[in-house]
Amino acid sequence: MELVRITPENLDKEHICCAISNNKDCQVTSKKAWLKERLDEGLVFLKGDVRGKCFIEYIPAEHAWAPVDADGYMYIDCLWVSGQFKGQGNSNLLLEECIRDSKAKGKKGLVVLSSKKKLGFLSDPKYLKYKGFETVDMAPPYFELMYLPFGKKAEKPRFKPSVKDTVHTDMPGGFALYYSNQCPFTAKYVPILEEMAKTRGAEFHTIRFESAEQAQSAPSPFTIFTLFCNGEFITHEILSEKKFEKILADNGF
Repeated sequence: MELVRITPENLDKEHICCAISNNKDCQVTSKKAWLKERLDEGLVFLKGDVRGKCFIEYIPAEHAWAPVDADGYMYIDCLWVSGQFKGQGNSNLLLEECIRDSKAKGKKGLVVLSSKKKLGFLSDPKYLKYKGFETVDMAPPYFELMYLPFGKKAEKPRFKPSVKDTVHTDMPGGFALYYSNQCPFTAKYVPILEEMAKTRGAEFHTIRFESAEQAQSAPSPFTIFTLFCNGEFITHEILSEKKFEKILADNGF
């Protein structure tokens, strides 16, 4: 498989949005607009020359939309290989290119968000450990910050204090959804969930991160999508209508 690096010149024509193929889809336009603004900050989106989920996205940690202290590291936003592209060494191919590129840029190592066990939208801890990553910090309820240092003396990265609390008393009441356009799926599902909550009479607040600075002060490590209720963590999973129906019912709506 050949690898293609997204640039301002090829962004419009390349397929980059998971299983979404229509360039006019709101999810595609949202993701590509977010990407376009990050390229000048050193973001790299590297994909197989295929139409499907086979890519890695990474950025200097100073510009990462994540509440981490990891100056000098490269932060992996997403490594996703699925379907017909699995089991062919493509994850290794993408990760090894990320390592080569990061070393060439003088980085201290790689940092990535994971979990105690494999969960949706988070990197697989089993695979990361196999590739030499170690858990360096944890945040409730299950998030783990993993890193791959390039030298023995590299300073260890860590989560920012804002994600260490289990209850956030400074949040608005009812449901509070913190999200960004880093993932294409939020463009579709956030308005759907908002309308569902309104129909049920549930108080529902959306807080969209519009800059790395805002995201780096987030109350959860996963700034793409995190739902709270009365200040308590509910889920980081981008919810379908059916799953949100159950959450509404569980909370009396």
